[in-house]
Amino acid sequence: MKLKVDEMSCGHCAAAVTKAVEGAANGAKADIDLAKGEVTVTGTTDTAAVIAAIADVGYQAVQIS
Repeated sequence: MKLKVDEMSCGHCAAAVTKAVEGAANGAKADIDLAKGEVTVTGTTDTAAVIAAIADVGYQAVQIS
């Protein structure tokens, strides 16, 4: 799944989102594209749980694919 993450613009942001994604779904991996403000999530995932985990660290995410 690919998500657009608002206001993710630095290494600290990317690290927080990565930790949130990987903590929300066992075996999930996050591939961050800071230039686009996107994260690609691979592995077994629950979209709602991943979006909620990202929100818990202060970012709004929406699924784009």
